[in-house]
Amino acid sequence: MSSRQIKLGAVTMGVGGPGHHYQWLDPEIPGDASVNVNWYIEQARLAEAAKFDLIFIVDSQFITPDSPPHYLNRLEPMTLLAALAVTTRHLGLVATMTTSYNNPFNLARRLASLELISGGRAGWNVVTSGDAGAAGNFSRDEHYDYDTRYARGLEFVQVAQGLWDSYEEGAFPRDRQRRTFLDPARLHALHHKGTHFSVVGPLNVSRSPQGQPVIFQAGDSEQGRDLGAAIGEGIFTHAASIEAGQAFYADIKSRAAAKGRDPDHVVVMPGVSVFVGDTDAGAREIERELQLADQDFDRALGELGRPFAWHDFRQYDLDAPFPDVLHVAERGFRTQAEKIVQLATDNNLTLRETVHRLSAPRPTPFAGSPETVANEMQRWFEERALDGYNIHIGHPAQFRRFTHDVLPILRERGLLRTEYESGTLRGNLGIPVPENRHTLARRAAGAEPARGSVHELMPMA
Repeated sequence: MSSRQIKLGAVTMGVGGPGHHYQWLDPEIPGDASVNVNWYIEQARLAEAAKFDLIFIVDSQFITPDSPPHYLNRLEPMTLLAALAVTTRHLGLVATMTTSYNNPFNLARRLASLELISGGRAGWNVVTSGDAGAAGNFSRDEHYDYDTRYARGLEFVQVAQGLWDSYEEGAFPRDRQRRTFLDPARLHALHHKGTHFSVVGPLNVSRSPQGQPVIFQAGDSEQGRDLGAAIGEGIFTHAASIEAGQAFYADIKSRAAAKGRDPDHVVVMPGVSVFVGDTDAGAREIERELQLADQDFDRALGELGRPFAWHDFRQYDLDAPFPDVLHVAERGFRTQAEKIVQLATDNNLTLRETVHRLSAPRPTPFAGSPETVANEMQRWFEERALDGYNIHIGHPAQFRRFTHDVLPILRERGLLRTEYESGTLRGNLGIPVPENRHTLARRAAGAEPARGSVHELMPMA
């Protein structure tokens, strides 16, 4: 059995996310999948049966008619995950929540509630929002600039973590004989006053068995990588090749170490699509057919606007050089927009050619027979391009082939768990429980006996 094992996340995009305009035509996918709680429950149970670490619910707070089908009509993540919490026992529950259009107290309280409902399985994917149009839904004239977004994001997380330490262990003796419900010495207000937030506290929700929700982060810009290295316990990313994965992996781990963190407690999990067939050639044909089925030039042209703050590209001559519009992405998904502009510039592409290039079917690293896919997943893992995979649940038949045919091979090689190690998300990911800062200070002052190591993982519930 390998001491280091592959971690697995399941990413659900219901009727079809970016680039998957017609996924909803699959007869196995309900037309209302993205708002159908029973469909989500089924996906969560399938992922738990396959011993996945977590299910990941993506989110954003602005749409246009060009948004992908799943984005147009989907359930709010925290509400949804509360339902999944009571229909699963071990699966981690991770929600995307923006620091740009939330307040720390409310979000910390909602996540802490999910923690208690689930017994310590909550995770928070921290985003600063790239959809500039969201500003108009939250009484702002314009979206925050990049530097402000990330500075606000860091302070937001620090405030939330402070609030999660409001109660120490033993704060609620609930002693009926002495009529004592609360030990006030173990309740702590935060009294935070910072650049972006002023929060008194304390939070009115106690800690869960895993101490605090697991913090995930996804961002490839310099600011995004620095934020991930500072606060991320799980890193969501993308890697087009094993070399790109290795470069990102080494960079994020070294940044974490430079900030005084243990890089082994930062779990890197890129999102991937997997295509499985009876043979390698058969899998490549399935991959090509599914990618071609999603092609629609006009939809792709409209969706191209998203990283550029939903700029309208239909106004340009399709056969002229790619327009000079990078400046509009300053308050959008700037890193993604920069990559698109670089592609067009380096290859002298017209707007039409750029859209075709971005939406054309392309081979993915993880397509082939079950043995081929397992071998490639093992290679990326052992050569330190990642710690685990976020598997996109797209077409149900393909997800079944992955869980039924590929995972048993990896499990036989000792690279995947056979049973859950813990009842908490931290325990299953191998991430330590953070000790309450007030308990730590009390112990440092000699006023508190040791209660176990900060690196001790929660046992199976």
